Amino acid sequence: MALLPLKQTKPQRGPAPKLAEGEDIIDESIYYFRANVFFRNYEIKSPADRTLIYITLYIQECLKKLERCASRKDAENEMYALAIQNFDIPGDPGFVLNALYGKPTNRSEADQTKAYIQQLRHEIGSRIIEKVFDPNTDKPSKWWLCFTKRKFMNKSLSKPGY
Repeated sequence: MALLPLKQTKPQRGPAPKLAEGEDIIDESIYYFRANVFFRNYEIKSPADRTLIYITLYIQECLKKLERCASRKDAENEMYALAIQNFDIPGDPGFVLNALYGKPTNRSEADQTKAYIQQLRHEIGSRIIEKVFDPNTDKPSKWWLCFTKRKFMNKSLSKPGY
């Protein structure tokens, strides 16, 4: 998984370098999400593609949670709870994409991967709220929520039954 620079909408601790201007991997993932979610296979050409795959799967999880939210405030609470929830990293037995990702070589690399994914999760949650919720009506967009049933690459980050 590539450690890519991020624009930070809210100050988050993490190993990702700060991107001053332009689009980052999260912007790209959100922009292409509705097209990418229809892929059953995805050709990996670089470590950045692995990061994009994880972000796309996490956006799916976010949309599942946002589907149950009535207001922006509820959505912010749900996204924060989802971001801090315990999660698996590449190499853990429960990580759904172990076949595509390399295992961290040492404890330091594993800690850095965990911190980077945590930073990604926080940033994705705050940005997806901006896309899904209409600032005028405080209601979610049906044009985003209609993608909650789709599965990118036939995978899901959540355990069955969640």
